[in-house]
Amino acid sequence: MTVIPRSHPRYRSLVVRAGLAEQMQRGLVVPEGLMAHGRGEAFDYLLGERTSPSAARAERAAAAKLLLAKHPVLSVNGNVAALASREVASVARAIPHLQVEVNLFHRTPRRAELVAGELRAAGVKTVLGVRPTARLRGLASDRSWVDPRGILRADVVLVPLEDGDRAGALVQAGKFVIAVDLNPLSRTAKVAQLPLVDELTRALTRVRREALRLRKEERRTLEKVADAVSGPELRREALRTIQERLLRLSKARA
Repeated sequence: MTVIPRSHPRYRSLVVRAGLAEQMQRGLVVPEGLMAHGRGEAFDYLLGERTSPSAARAERAAAAKLLLAKHPVLSVNGNVAALASREVASVARAIPHLQVEVNLFHRTPRRAELVAGELRAAGVKTVLGVRPTARLRGLASDRSWVDPRGILRADVVLVPLEDGDRAGALVQAGKFVIAVDLNPLSRTAKVAQLPLVDELTRALTRVRREALRLRKEERRTLEKVADAVSGPELRREALRTIQERLLRLSKARA
């Protein structure tokens, strides 16, 4: 990996980019994944590279919804494995009945094993979806493949960095979809019942933290927390956050 001085004002961003490029060389990440990351990072600039109050409320609601679920599943693609395997493992430890499943648009047996290996190395004990045998209706791509023990029977699915078509197919299949997507205008954010408009590692860290706080609460309390936000409201507030920040910046001295 390229040596990046810690004094660089964009140190963390450059480290993440270099890591993704390195993982592309390994085959964990595909070139399309690099472009998708750049697009998300642009929206993070607009949001101020911090978790907004509305995103924090959404992440608390997500933790409650996952705790309430009978069969919750966290879906992992190559970018998620490269960027946040440790955070995925931490969420799985905080919500013990949460399953973790590999799902890839550009699927090969080797790449599925690479993603699973990354997750296991981070501490995920059981990884589903390496050799899926079922399909979601309404999808023609390899993203339709799902594990019968995981997403096929899931009631709640957490899908970070998800494709809009697959998010829609999950909703059509009767799943409650929690999406992590920095773009409040994306198809994924629009179709998900609970969009978390936040950067991936920040979002998963907060979901874990809130799950640890909430997991001893009564079901009635969890239901109240889970129902405290709505998708349209969260998207509007994310756009308002961007609008207000741009307005402040436009008034600041150059």
